[in-house]
Amino acid sequence: MNFSVDPQGKIVVVSTHVEKLDASNAPELKSHFLQLNKIGSNFILLDLSKTKYCDSSGLSAILIANRLCKDTNGRFALCGLQSNVQKMVEIAQLDKVLIITNSVDKGIDALIA
Repeated sequence: MNFSVDPQGKIVVVSTHVEKLDASNAPELKSHFLQLNKIGSNFILLDLSKTKYCDSSGLSAILIANRLCKDTNGRFALCGLQSNVQKMVEIAQLDKVLIITNSVDKGIDALIA
């Protein structure tokens, strides 16, 4: 299992269980986001603490989740970014667009703030 979905009240925590978020598994992550959107879950926290690498496919999945949440008056956040993933997010300047926290607890707090 590459990803897990853990509803915590109004917020859904999606956790990655892959070292690399890339073209081989990003479509699966996107489909989780689309399914969550379809059932009305629009406060999503993506926990990337187990992911050491993220390419443009992974970033694309992240942006889709952000847009789906925004389009339905929800919020999207990332947490647990390792240094390489953090660098990719910064290079793409997504750190200026996305809510990013260090931990799941802080991410949940940021989403309900």
